[in-house]
This record gives sequence, C-alpha cells and structure tokens, in this order.
Amino acid sequence: MRIGLITEGGYPYATGESGLWCDRLVRGLAPHEFDIYALSRSARHDALPALPPQVRAVYTVLLEAPADDGVRLGRRERRRFAGHFGNVAAAVCAGGDGFADGLYGLADLARDNGGLHAALRSETALRALEAACHAPGAHRALRGVTVADLLTVADHLEQALRPLSLDWYGDDALASADLCHATSGGPATLPGLLAKRFCGVPLLVTEYAVHVRARYLAGREAGLSGPVRAMLAGFHGQLAAEAYRQAAVITPGNGHTRRWQAKCGADRAAVRTVHPGMEADRFAAVGESDDAGDGGTLVWVGRIEPAKDLVALLHAFAEVRKEEPAARLRLFGAPAPGEEAATYLAHCRALAAQLFPDEAADAHAVGDNPVSFEEIGGPETPELADAYAAGSVVVLSSVVEGFPVSLVEAMFCGRATVSTDVGAVVEVIGGTGLVVPPRNPRALADACLALLRDPERRARLGAAARARALELFTVEQNLTAFRGIYLELISHSPVQREAVDADGEPLPFAHPAESHVPGGWTGGAGSHTPGWAAASGPGLVDAGSAPQTGKEAGR
Repeated sequence: MRIGLITEGGYPYATGESGLWCDRLVRGLAPHEFDIYALSRSARHDALPALPPQVRAVYTVLLEAPADDGVRLGRRERRRFAGHFGNVAAAVCAGGDGFADGLYGLADLARDNGGLHAALRSETALRALEAACHAPGAHRALRGVTVADLLTVADHLEQALRPLSLDWYGDDALASADLCHATSGGPATLPGLLAKRFCGVPLLVTEYAVHVRARYLAGREAGLSGPVRAMLAGFHGQLAAEAYRQAAVITPGNGHTRRWQAKCGADRAAVRTVHPGMEADRFAAVGESDDAGDGGTLVWVGRIEPAKDLVALLHAFAEVRKEEPAARLRLFGAPAPGEEAATYLAHCRALAAQLFPDEAADAHAVGDNPVSFEEIGGPETPELADAYAAGSVVVLSSVVEGFPVSLVEAMFCGRATVSTDVGAVVEVIGGTGLVVPPRNPRALADACLALLRDPERRARLGAAARARALELFTVEQNLTAFRGIYLELISHSPVQREAVDADGEPLPFAHPAESHVPGGWTGGAGSHTPGWAAASGPGLVDAGSAPQTGKEAGR
C-alpha cells in the first residue's frame, strides 16, 4: 500500500513532537510505502536526515519564500481567476457556500496554466478582496480595512494557496497514492483535497492542535491589525470546514481538539479520537521504582513562557510555604524561543527572589532559596525522567494548553499531579490527579498541600496515573489505532495499482486482504474496526515538492 504523507513545517526536516510522531508512524507501519510531501517554512532543508527504507520519495516546497514563476494569465484566464477568487473572498469576508467552488476553480485554473503566484498578488486579487470587505453582510471588523491590510492578506493567501500551483497531482505523485494522510490542518490539507478531487484518493486528516485557533493567536502575537486577523480567520475557518467535509476520517488528538472541529463543521460520524503516542520506556525506571521522590518537593517541567503562568505557581507556592516551611519548588525548563519568553523568565526569577529571600539554618550556614530554576542535562538531572524523579508531586499551572505532554510524562513516572483545568487536561488525567481552575493560586496551593500531607494518597494516585498512561498514551496504542483506520479506508477504496518487486515482477500478497473486498466491510464511517483487522496495517500520507529518492535521503 502506498501512502502520501503530507506535513507542514515538520517531518522529515524538523524535530519536535510532530516530527517524532510522523517518524514513529512511518517506522511502525513498515510494510507499506510512503511518499512524503513536505510544506516547509524554513529554507534549511538542503540535507535530509536518514529515513527508513519504506520512504520511497520526498517532495518539498518552501511556503514562505517569495515566489513568482513568471506565469501571466491571458484575458480569458484573468476573467476566470476574478470570478473564482471573488467567490473565495466573499466567503472569507461574509461566510456563505462559495468557498469550495472558488477554491477548486482556482485549482483547475492553476492546473491549466502552470501556477497562480502572480495572480494571487495582482491588482485583480486586491480589488476582489476590497469589494468583499465592503459587500453587504461582511464582518464588522472589515469596515476600517486599508490598502496595507489588503496587501498583507493577499500575501498570506498566496502562501497558503501555494499548493494549488504544485505539480504533485500527476500519475507519478499523489495520483499513485492509495491514501492521503494530512498530518495537520490548514495548508497541509490542500494537496489531499486536490488529490481527492483530481484523482479520487481518499483523505485522512489528523490534528493534534487546533489549526484555526493557532493561526488566529499567531496573528495577534505578530501584531496584525483587526481586519487582517478577521480575514485570515475567515479563510482558515472555511478551509478547515471544506477539509472536514471531504475527509473520510478525521482523527483529533484529544477531546479539546474534537470540540473545535465540531464547531468548524466536522461530521461527528467521521471523527475518531486517537491520542498521541509517547515513548513510555524512557520513564520506566522511575515509574517502576519504589522511590516515590522527595515528599516535600513540588516539580514543574516545561517551556517557560507566559502561557504556563509560573507567576500564579510562585504565588501558590508562597501559600504552601506558610503551611509547610520545608517545602521546595523545582522548575525544570528553558525559555521558549523569542524575546518575550526570555523577559518572562527574568521576571519569574525576580519574583521568586522577592517572595523567597535566601534562607539559612543558622549564622554559619549558606543561604538557600526554596525555588530553583534548572535545565535538563545538568549534573543533577541529566535526563528528563530525572526531573520527574526529583519530587513527589508534579504541578501544571498553565492558562493555555493543548495536549499536556509533561502531564503524560509525569503519569508514566507514577507521580501524583496537580493541574489547571485547561485544554485536554481533564481528559488526560481522568480521575488520577487533582484539577483546579486556572489563575487561582489559592486553589492551586490547597491542592498541593493536600497531596504533600498525604503520602498514601500520592502513591495511590501515582499508580493509577501510570496505569492510565500505559493504556491510552503509548506509541503502540497510536500505531494500532492508525493501522485499523488505514485498513478501513482501503476497504472503501480498493487498491488498483499492481505491486511489483525491485525487478518489476508482480509481488503476490502485497496488498492487505481488505483492499480486495468490494464495498465497505465495516458498518459505516462511525463504526469500530474489528479487533482481527488491527493485526496488519497500511501507512500514511503527506506532501512535498521535487522528489528525492531513498538514496538521496541518506539511506
């Protein structure tokens, strides 16, 4: 089975959780071939890392590079472009049903003429956007739109719609895939949408973060004006709705993402929650140890940034110290990229020094602060698991959180947890930890004190947390879920391509038996895959530009 795996800003070039997840998926479903289609946001992709042998080719395109392919539309094509782009602009600014027709019309135009880079930045595009902003029913935030706003939006739309102009839809690329798997929302779904429209390839969409929400927040952080944010939010909302309509299956990573998808129009019958898979083995030594950690130490692990609300945690710890003077707080992490995070870390250090002056046991002892800021990799904590082993209670104080990775890691380590009720925290924790409202230092302190004073309760919750994490959040669980989903999708769209070996000879039994079953062999889009069907498995899907073979990828 051949999978077209479409990624944006991640695998196979970038590290991080998204890249790790894709790599584990490709390696874990080894019998199948993968073509990687990568939408890159960095020019640093000259050398590919070593990829597994089942990766057949890598196609890469740079989204944020200035692009002008020299294509100029004739008079008739310009009229077609104005009509289709006008439909997209009207839907972006006022909603409505014209977005899909406009999007696929632009795709057909790009296919016929070789690209739309210049057209999407042309005066025709700007006039269409301006007319849509002032049309009846347009969003109120667009009333004060300026020419500078229109230029900014046109630039963003050109980048987002760049997949329309790619040559990925021929018989030697996505048309040869048995399944397209978009590993995120947004532009990564566009190649999958066009592969389905042009070639009939089924589409699977996986989202471990809410793309629409992330784009809107990124616009605020970048200082974009209100009209620009409103138009970009409208575009990404319309694109998400179309992707959800066309996807055979949608796999959010948690209930928080699933609820956002439902708000954007996802059919609940097509949605299957598949939790991210994480490596449990690296935490096994701590999780299986009889050492429950220092009973008076609270631990926090993560990237230091305003969303983590360490200020509230420090104020909560001040309340803890009033009741338990021997308590300590160890913060493990480095600032997130950017000047704002570095400034926030400096502010937190200054607040800690103000709230907790260095204390000494007597006149001859060296003073010590009960709050420490530490980084993983030092002499005392060479590994991530050592950070969780340093204390008996792990705290999460965030005001914004998607899937709480640090919380799952604490659960693998068998630690009791205190968390704020944000994102997917309650879904992850279940009944194995204490949850309090965000921005409430008093409630956070009370929960921490309750666990610090009750070792038996800590042990009971920690054991339950580890059992829950091993059941729901391992790599094996993730692979099993996608293996079953792939088999179900291929049963609805049987493989037509003949499998051959390296010498071009037919390869018997290369396709799973389900691929030869006429029609669907499950009860419908919302039914569960039978247990016996999860024993063998297909692969995934993503997108890229000029292909590189396995040898070129360093295999």
